[in-house]
Order: sequence, then structure tokens, then C-alpha cells
Amino acid sequence: MEVFEWARLGSCSLKNRIIRSATFEGMCDSQGRPLPEYQQLYGSLARGGVAGIITGFAYICQEGKAMQPGQAGMDREELIDFYWPVTEEVHQFDCKIFLQLAHTGRQTRRLETGYEVVGASSKPSAYFGGSPRNLSTNEVYSLVKQFGKAAYYAKASGFDGVQVHAAHGYLIHQFLLPSLNQRQDEFGISKKGSLGTKFLELVLQEIRNTCGEDFALLVKISGSDDYFLKFTMEQFAGLISFLDRQKVDGIEISYGTMDYPLNIFRGDIPLKVILKHNPIFKTNQEKTIFRVLRNLLIYPMMRAKLKPFTPCYNLDFARKAKTLTDIPIISVGGFRRGSEIYECLENGLADFVSLCRPFLCEPDFVNKLQEEKTYISQCINCNICAVMCDSKQKTRCYR
Repeated sequence: MEVFEWARLGSCSLKNRIIRSATFEGMCDSQGRPLPEYQQLYGSLARGGVAGIITGFAYICQEGKAMQPGQAGMDREELIDFYWPVTEEVHQFDCKIFLQLAHTGRQTRRLETGYEVVGASSKPSAYFGGSPRNLSTNEVYSLVKQFGKAAYYAKASGFDGVQVHAAHGYLIHQFLLPSLNQRQDEFGISKKGSLGTKFLELVLQEIRNTCGEDFALLVKISGSDDYFLKFTMEQFAGLISFLDRQKVDGIEISYGTMDYPLNIFRGDIPLKVILKHNPIFKTNQEKTIFRVLRNLLIYPMMRAKLKPFTPCYNLDFARKAKTLTDIPIISVGGFRRGSEIYECLENGLADFVSLCRPFLCEPDFVNKLQEEKTYISQCINCNICAVMCDSKQKTRCYR
């Protein structure tokens, strides 16, 4: 495969094999409506040469909001008019755009969202705390319909497709994992394959039925996680085989959950920024004893849990998936050098490469790479951009 060749994702034809992976924007109002900065962001990315854009996650219902301010929404028809200018601008540059749909499940807080926290089970999150209410069977079926409606609104807004967020510990991922899903109804863990795929299956079917075959349907999954009962390679293979049977149009493979968020993107730990801006950790206490405890306990604990940043750190999952399906595989995580991208694609290790942080500091990264095959991203993985998603600041590079 060539990096700069036309390639297909379902009904979409993309001008190259580089995709902008979903990145939280913080550029919407309190009603989930895109602000002018949202359109400017995606217009600059499209001008920068990327073939496809996956937006930051948009909530499909009010209770599924994230705790971060400025999240996009796609939970009602009136939002269609707000997204049309965005998709029209992106399409001017021969770029495709996909809306990522998500429900946070237990990975949010009522304090910030104002809504009751619910989950696949009542098992609390080590990071977010609280006690989520276990969704009833009827509520799960209602959420299937909500995903379908959100996808329909996305299609009416001019998006080329949607990506269902089934990774990073959000609601659909919670149903998939035996370590979190303790249900005894039809949405529980199947004894065959040790996966809870029923919810995801119904969501995918609902979107297909609502939007048709000509609307690209992508799925984002995590290859594994950091729980005590770790998601195994056998379970991962079972999930890929399940998605193969569902005939989705593309599978993006990431890692982990928000219980250990730094292991999703890896790199530096900007502890001072975390303590200042993260609503879970921040404190106004400046007493010496607190500073001592922080330095002696918190930082070492975070460091011990952190996986080191390495180039292309999710690529092994992509390799495995390629042996199990002909569905296009998108690998995200740790691509910083042009040589890495070319090697991955030319050797057929994945069908597409997606990036997040490099596009924050260089929206024109793809244009630069096309001019210079060995171009290296200016992103230094400082992770301040990621941590500041918890603030009221719009997402940007802080270099």
C-alpha cells in the first residue's frame, strides 16, 4: 500500500491513508452546539491535507455527557443546522469527516454534568468515583435507539459516516469487558468468547437500519486495558471476529480506559497541570504537608502505573487484527515520524494510520509529510494538551 494513494472506507473514497483520530475539542457551548472555533479547527485540518477526520466524541443523550466542558452533542434534531457549515467547509478540501458518537457511562461525574451517572453495572470507577446506577434492560434498548437517532442527525448534517466509540472505558466498552459487566440479562457477558457484545451489535444494526449502507460505519476499540482481569489477546481476537461478522467499514484500534488515562496516549506526566486543572485531583490546599504527600505519594503512584511512550505502540494489535478480517484496520498511537508511517502502510501492517496530538501543533502535518517523506512531528508528548481538556480552555498545543 502507498501512503498517498486513494483508499476506501466503506462508501467513502479517501485521498490518502492518514486520518485525524478523535480528539476532544472543548469548542461547543453548554447545549452541545459547535462554536466558530469548532468549524475553524476542522477547516484547518482539511486544508492541511488529511484524508479523513474523526471528530471528538459527541454525546448521544444528556446523561451520556462527559465531565469536560465544551463537549459536542448530537442528541436532537435542532443541532443539524449547526454542523452543516462544518461539514461543508471540510468537503471543500476533498476531505471526509466522521462524527464520533459516545455515551460516557460511569466515566463522568454528576457534579459537572448535572445528570445521574449510569453504567453497564453498578461497579464504580476507580478514577471517577461515585456509584453508577445499573441501567435497566429497557434503558439499554432505549440507548440503542438514541445511537441510531444520533447517527441519523449526523448524516443529515453532512457527515460522511460515524465512528461508534467502543473503547477507552466508555459505556459500550463497559458492556464488552468481563471485568466491568456484571449483568445477568441478555446484555451480560456471553460464556462463549467471554465478551458482552449484544449492546454493540444492536447499536451497529440500528445505525445501519437508520442510515443505510452508503453511510460509513466505523468502530473504535481498545486492544487491551490495565485492569486486574486484563482483556486478553484471545478476547481481542474474538472482538475482531465479531466486528467482521457485523461487516463494519473500519476498525480503529487504541488502548485502555479512562481509569488509567495516561496509558491511552502515553508520554510525560504534567503533574502540576493535573493538580491545578483536573477536577478530580485539583485542590486549593497549599499547605506544606500536602505538597510533601503529593510529591512522595501521588507522583510515584502515577509514574508506576504509566506505560512508556514508544513508537507505534498499538501496532501489534493492528497486525493481529489484519490476520482475522479484511475490514480496513486503522492504527492509532505513537506515530511521529514519516518513516514509521510509511513502513507501517507499505508493509501492510495496517490500512490507515491515525494521529491525534501531532495535528494540534501542526494541522498541516500531512502536507509536510507529502513534501518530505522523513518528516518528524514537532509533538513532544508533553500531554499538557490532554490534561487541559479538563479545564475550560479550548483544546490546543501548549508548546
